[in-house]
Amino acid sequence: MDDAISYQVIGAAIEVHRHLGGPGLLKKIYESALVHELKLRNIEFKNQVPISVQYKGEMIQEPMYIDLVVENQLIIELKATEKNHSVYQSQLLTYLR
Repeated sequence: MDDAISYQVIGAAIEVHRHLGGPGLLKKIYESALVHELKLRNIEFKNQVPISVQYKGEMIQEPMYIDLVVENQLIIELKATEKNHSVYQSQLLTYLR
């Protein structure tokens, strides 16, 4: 992965945080603001990317959604919380599988 992409996304997220603060708003508001900031910076991304959950070749659940995939290299999972919970890391590892 290109470190420059990570640097650009972190800069965009910091800009959103500077303007909106956090936590305190709904996750969807932060996501919409970050999407807007990425567009302003001409950073390629997809948002709400569906990931199917399969068990032994059968889809068993409606898809989960990755908040953002940037430049087809970086997964962004947004959270609007004061604490980092271990379940968030598990969620990200599930996406990668």
